Amino acid sequence: MKTAVIVFPGSNCDRDIAVALEAVTGVKPAMVWHGDTALPDGVGVIALPGGFSYGDYLRCGAIAARSAIIPAVVAAANRGVPVIGICNGFQVLTEIGLLPGALMRNEGLDFVCRDIALTVDNAQSAFTSRYARGERVIFPVAHHDGNYFADADTLDRLEGEGRVAFRYAESVNGSARQIAGVLNASGNVLGMMPHPERRIEAAHGGDDGRRLFEGLLETVSA
Repeated sequence: MKTAVIVFPGSNCDRDIAVALEAVTGVKPAMVWHGDTALPDGVGVIALPGGFSYGDYLRCGAIAARSAIIPAVVAAANRGVPVIGICNGFQVLTEIGLLPGALMRNEGLDFVCRDIALTVDNAQSAFTSRYARGERVIFPVAHHDGNYFADADTLDRLEGEGRVAFRYAESVNGSARQIAGVLNASGNVLGMMPHPERRIEAAHGGDDGRRLFEGLLETVSA
């Protein structure tokens, strides 16, 4: 399966997600520069990596959201191609309107960098099919602006439609209702603040993140 990682100036997790995708698919992903205007033919999964695109100037993800490649990413998502945005990638997904809400400064204004316990809220999406609902998993986080915010009506809609994929099992950053991962209405776009790509093998301390990519591959290949 062909995959693509979008590379922005300032990204520092693009290699991490590329390594994870290659480990699961057996094929190196295409590294697509932000200034390109088209994705490679036949791409089955698109990843927006973590990091500090454009140095987080203006607002996290705001400048990256106006990159030349973004219309192609949006068009692919609207066709049903799975898109995952991790950390800064989650921020970009909210900026381009593929996901609702916004990511704000952490409660206490501290940078949080450690392993975090999550619970799986929706185990029926392409990204979460290898998990059980209510299962407790461990992913690393590394963020300063990871406080997911949306108005009460939006939060109610997300929960009512089963679009909360993961929640923090502990207080981390003040995130609205402990939300760590959000799906779009079609279930093919996932934004999450923790880093599943940093927990895919024993050397990482566990492989809870690997199952996300394995489930995605299984769903796309079916």
